[in-house]
Amino acid sequence: MIPFPKCRLPKLRFPKPSPVDRAIRRSVGVLALCGLLAAGPALATPACTAAQPAPLVPTDPALCASLADAVRKPGDLPLDQYEAKLGDYLRNFCHRDEKAGWTRDKRVRDTGPYTASLQDGQWVGTYAGTHAPVVIWYSPDMVEWLKVNRPSDEAATPVVAAPVPDGAIMVKEMFPAPAAACAGVDPLKLLPTSGAAVMVRDAKASHDGWFWGWFGWSGWAPDYPPGPTNPLPNMGFGQYCLNCHASAKSEHTFASLKNMLGQPGQPLVFLSQDFFDAPSPEIHHRLVALPTDDAKRLGQPQYGYDTDVTTGLKVAGLPKPTWETVSKMPSETYDNVWVKAGGPNVASEFVTSDQCLGCHDAGSTGLQFDMTKPNPHGAKLLNLSPYATWWTSPMGLAGRDPIFFAQLASETQTFHPESSELVQNTCLGCHGILGQRQFSIDTFKETGKCQNFLRTFADAVPFPAGNPTAGHATYGALARDGVSCTSCHRMALGAEATAQFKDAPQNACIDERQAFLNPDATGFAKTFTGSFLVGPPDKIYGPFKDPKVKPMEQALGNTPEYHAAIKNSETCGTCHTVHLPVLDKGAVIGHVYEQTTYPEWAFSAYRTGEGVDGKLPGGAGSLAASCQDCHMPSRDANGKPYRSKIASIQEYSNFPQAENNLGPEDIDLPVRDGFAQHTLVGLNVFFTKMAQQFPDILGIRTQDPMLVSKGVDPLIRTEQAMLDQASAGTAAIAVTGVKTEGGTLNATVAVTSKTGHKLPSGVGFRRAFIEFDVLDANGAVLWASGRTNGAGVIVDAAGKPVAGELWWKDDCSGRTDGGKLAHQPHFQVVSRQDQAQIYQELVTAPPAGVTPTKTASAAKAAPVCGEGVKPTGEFTTSFLSICGDVKDNRILPHGFLKLEERLKISEALGAGKDLAEDVGSTAVGDDPDYVDGGGDSLVYAVPLADIKGTPASVQATLYYQAIPPYYLQDRFCTAKGADTERLYFLAGHLNLDGTEAADWKLKLVGTGAVSVTGTSAAAVVK
Repeated sequence: MIPFPKCRLPKLRFPKPSPVDRAIRRSVGVLALCGLLAAGPALATPACTAAQPAPLVPTDPALCASLADAVRKPGDLPLDQYEAKLGDYLRNFCHRDEKAGWTRDKRVRDTGPYTASLQDGQWVGTYAGTHAPVVIWYSPDMVEWLKVNRPSDEAATPVVAAPVPDGAIMVKEMFPAPAAACAGVDPLKLLPTSGAAVMVRDAKASHDGWFWGWFGWSGWAPDYPPGPTNPLPNMGFGQYCLNCHASAKSEHTFASLKNMLGQPGQPLVFLSQDFFDAPSPEIHHRLVALPTDDAKRLGQPQYGYDTDVTTGLKVAGLPKPTWETVSKMPSETYDNVWVKAGGPNVASEFVTSDQCLGCHDAGSTGLQFDMTKPNPHGAKLLNLSPYATWWTSPMGLAGRDPIFFAQLASETQTFHPESSELVQNTCLGCHGILGQRQFSIDTFKETGKCQNFLRTFADAVPFPAGNPTAGHATYGALARDGVSCTSCHRMALGAEATAQFKDAPQNACIDERQAFLNPDATGFAKTFTGSFLVGPPDKIYGPFKDPKVKPMEQALGNTPEYHAAIKNSETCGTCHTVHLPVLDKGAVIGHVYEQTTYPEWAFSAYRTGEGVDGKLPGGAGSLAASCQDCHMPSRDANGKPYRSKIASIQEYSNFPQAENNLGPEDIDLPVRDGFAQHTLVGLNVFFTKMAQQFPDILGIRTQDPMLVSKGVDPLIRTEQAMLDQASAGTAAIAVTGVKTEGGTLNATVAVTSKTGHKLPSGVGFRRAFIEFDVLDANGAVLWASGRTNGAGVIVDAAGKPVAGELWWKDDCSGRTDGGKLAHQPHFQVVSRQDQAQIYQELVTAPPAGVTPTKTASAAKAAPVCGEGVKPTGEFTTSFLSICGDVKDNRILPHGFLKLEERLKISEALGAGKDLAEDVGSTAVGDDPDYVDGGGDSLVYAVPLADIKGTPASVQATLYYQAIPPYYLQDRFCTAKGADTERLYFLAGHLNLDGTEAADWKLKLVGTGAVSVTGTSAAAVVK
């Protein structure tokens, strides 16, 4: 037996039961005590719990007549209004109007087998239908379409089916399983206990031509305004129903006259072991969870502000929003952008991820569970599907990132108010890429100009109709969807794709973006900062050869195609190389690399030496691995490839039989080797914890909409992936040479990197640091470097922040260091408790008091920024103000190339020498660890006179902070308003107690205690 590897599990802070929960539990307890829930022997006859004493038929003909026209035209009304009318229509059983020509199925019929098994002496039934047992009602025009296009005489079937006429309706009523339970009851006397699936034809409203929905006769309400759990909509266009209905032979319906009352033939039948009575089995289509009285949190936040944070960050006097007043992001329920009718065309170049989840999330059919595996730490399934692993990653949540929006507020209010709209468009071109791109496409088509995408657009919602933001609602939904499916799976990289698509309408504004961000670049480097081209709106690019094309073509009008480029690291590098202008008082005074994760890798031993257009200079490194190898794992911890189908659809051979479906050659999916999870995480546990504890404020749901209660909540799995990466994939740390000598306790601490880029990498404010402790025999700390307070601020022995930890005075009125650029330098020897080894990048803004001009003499008037220039401005966290580099001692990856070799690769990528130079280190002195990279070692030389007590052991721990205290303080001191106050509220209420990120620092690795014996000792964590 192979033991499961030990791993750190996410620690959650769960809320107390609500009054509603407690009331339900008390009720269940009373029922149990009264014997009403007692189990007994199975009875002989199934009970029909749907049976009613009288027929459920229309009783208000006038009401039905007043609604009839509206319900036939779903695209003519805003969805919130249409759903309300449709609800009234169905609630009053207007569709059961046989006098008006509505026709129903012959009887309640199964859609799959019902099987019995003996468990613990009791018969247990399991239903495996595509839906619960059904009776479908057909509108008159739907009946006529079936008679002409799917006649009982199959020889009369037309070669090509005519389109279903607009206004045709099918109402699929659903009842308890098995169908035999209600076989003897008049269908008119049955209440659809599982609700009804509804299809209304409107070819003018969407590509697939149908309005899809679920309606319930109890507990149902229109989707808008959304409930507190931000659920997936029950109704709308482009719904996930297509995961099955796209497998139909034509017109997205399996309907057959054989099922219909008064027509020849009989419905399909399935095995039904209904010889016993038992509670109705749980139907797999668990589509609706009635909203509770609160959000579904995955952990208990602080109900009041955490004084450790508010005091530790030293930001007195800031507005403190409450639970009632904090600004909430729009609900994820609104994020529904489908392929428009007449498409796909450039008006539907980008769609939201809910158009993909029906097929590319696990469990969506309820019958097959590809893309999952059992959870070794619990009874639920781990969802490995592309949608679920991406959805709660930082990429999936990029459009709802409260840290990003607070940063944007600082950029536009304080750092660059003169260029506010330009900055918004630039930044949202990554974090809100779908919305920004589609807005550019649409407005350029209308005006011939590229217009700026603004922050307010990302809050736009469609309902109620006429609200001030409604006109931008499509773009808001796309922007909130983050770095979503169609951004990566339409990416067109390489010389051939560039020649083919650079002048295509979907790329109308990319030339302008490239010229602004990467003015001197060629080739691949022109695409830096997410400035890549995209392919046509009817193609989707993937990593597997010979995909089955029919389901996606029928659902979205998209043909999936194999593209090798999507497995190349350049797919990641286009966004994870961030090249930005340096702005000063509205003028561009230079360009700088703000993030260099991709070139850090390309200059390391991990490089593959392959670009989309061929080989790169120097070839592959000794540890070659692509970005996807680490961040989209396709193998388990033992190196075994994952094997799975890559979608969850209604297949031919592996599903209950259906009428009028496509054949196995079109819809039976192969099992693929190397199925890649879209995990896409770094170490930002802090953001993930915010999403877990504040889904109501971020506007997100926490339960997977397809696997629902069968699966581990995706946010938990995302955190687990981060913790596993922190423990096993980031670094090792060792303490050696521990001894006392000449009045000094000496120890060497060595950190060895396991990453293919700098540690840390990405945005410059991420940092890692070492805490080194001297302990007595009882484990008490006698001396420490790198200790923190409850807000994650590194402090000295007296609890005072060390130099550079906080930049602002308590009232945000000015800087604490008077422009002296106080910070912790790179150390090779640490001997005091107010010194700490922090692996970070620190940059400065252009110096104040210089007014750049746009004249020919601008070069003389503007401050000089860039490599090798002495920093003279203040420290900055602005992405667009990076003028000078004070420090960059982030640990280099193994096999870091010399400048000469880096220059060759930079040139091949189409970049200048500044890329090769900027990726190097700054202010590390003569430290030999920063020549070839791979780690860092330093000596802790602790004067014994400074130790109060007898040292017995030492220990070293490497910590990580994605949003360190100085960065948060800078957000709160440089902007006001909803986005800034939201982040302050989240930081102030985030509960990290007892978690792996307690005290606002994530533990990566530690050595444990190493004895001080006067001789050398060592401990290593790998």
